[in-house]
Amino acid sequence: MAHLETRHFNVEAIDFDMGRNIVIINEKDAKELGLGPNNRVRLIKGDRIRGAFTAITKTMVPSGKILVSRDVAHELRIGKEDIIGLKPVPVPPSFHALQKRLHGQRLSQDEMFMWIKDVVEGIYGETEIAAFLVSQLYYELSEDELNALIRAMVETGSRIEFEDTVYDEHSIGGVPGNSKVALLAVPTIAAAGLLIPKTSSRAITSPAGTADTMEVLARVDFSPEELKEIARKIRATLAWGGKLNLAPADDIFVNIERKLSIDPWHQMVASILAKKVAMGVDNLVIDIPVGRKAKVKDMKAADQLAGPFIRQAARLGMGIRVAITYGGQPIGRTAGPALEAMEALKALIERRGSKSLVEKAMSIAGLVIELSGKVPPGHGTEVARNIFEKGLSYEKFKQIVEAQGGDPNVKPDDIPIGSHTYTIEAPIEGAVTHIDNAAITAIARAAGAPFDKGAGVYLHFKVGYRVNRGDPLMTIYSSSAIRLQEALNIASRYSPILVEGMLIKILP
Repeated sequence: MAHLETRHFNVEAIDFDMGRNIVIINEKDAKELGLGPNNRVRLIKGDRIRGAFTAITKTMVPSGKILVSRDVAHELRIGKEDIIGLKPVPVPPSFHALQKRLHGQRLSQDEMFMWIKDVVEGIYGETEIAAFLVSQLYYELSEDELNALIRAMVETGSRIEFEDTVYDEHSIGGVPGNSKVALLAVPTIAAAGLLIPKTSSRAITSPAGTADTMEVLARVDFSPEELKEIARKIRATLAWGGKLNLAPADDIFVNIERKLSIDPWHQMVASILAKKVAMGVDNLVIDIPVGRKAKVKDMKAADQLAGPFIRQAARLGMGIRVAITYGGQPIGRTAGPALEAMEALKALIERRGSKSLVEKAMSIAGLVIELSGKVPPGHGTEVARNIFEKGLSYEKFKQIVEAQGGDPNVKPDDIPIGSHTYTIEAPIEGAVTHIDNAAITAIARAAGAPFDKGAGVYLHFKVGYRVNRGDPLMTIYSSSAIRLQEALNIASRYSPILVEGMLIKILP
């Protein structure tokens, strides 16, 4: 059939990004190929294949030539005067797998691989991918499906191998302020002599991910070769996984999850473990924060989520410990990339800090150290705290920052934060009895976090502290006066911090 033939075109890259792969084709060529607007095509250059969606023009590009968006050009390595093949794509066989998922039917390993491969190659747009993710909210993946998903995500990307045993720690997040924990834990683990090439994603539903926070201090986007070299020299990295092509389907999924503000549990397990397998991780500690307004609300739900991590890690040959941690209020006093980077750096320099931050980081680091067998079970936290209090964590952190292109001597006050601020004060004298994680997250994100690095929230008091009327409770930061006002509107609708006195109610 003519409309399924591969045609070759001169190609030119143009500098635009619409959030999906686009190819602009002349109307005459489109008719000959049986193509209309927003049709799927495959673009082929040598052994590289990329899916894209068509945009039709009469005048922008002549017949015999196509224009491609920036990401397509990068992925296909298109240069001047290149010629590439373009082939219309009928409804792919993997679409049947998606339909099965939407009806609650189980996918085989081959079906899952076929679906993930087409997602990675750009055959599907946001609508189909969103449908796959949302289906998991109603039809939970089986253990076999989850394992097939993890392996497919790994097999459709690159892998990085190290000669030494590789350790890592990862939090599922969901608590504001949590991203900075790794900035204390990772250098502590490396200072104990372990190899921890940590990669993380950017924030999905929180004010900051570890990559967002570390990016305030140093570069986080590296090629596999660059990351291996840093890890070889420093024994640690704090990098973003996006440029490494590790489980690339995950980055596609995360982008859509972020837009929908969803994070299906089994997809989260697949996301984390696929990245770790691709990085060659041998031993892993997973942190599951639990709290009323966290991702995981109670201990029963935490136990249910821990199960797939433990069972899948066993099937993948990975050592694992799951730490269920307190997530009833924010970690430390800050939420937002720059503010969290400041707080983490201050704690490292001063060898002390907010109890919720330091104690959590040392507990996580201690569990990783215990997995190495270097210390007996139950003694890891003590070893980690000793490393931290001697200043060895800070020295290692400076090495990581320098290796990743940052200033190792940067001080907390050097970090720029949002210039537009507003401080919410205590309405009465009393005690702080509750801090709403969801409200803090919504306020920080409305202020611009994580994309505005300087946006976020600083908490002057945590639960249990007594305050006087007029004392500062929370300062909101933003680089935009408009966004600051949006954050204040959210703060006025909810009660992010509850202050209660002795008198609770008067009747009648």
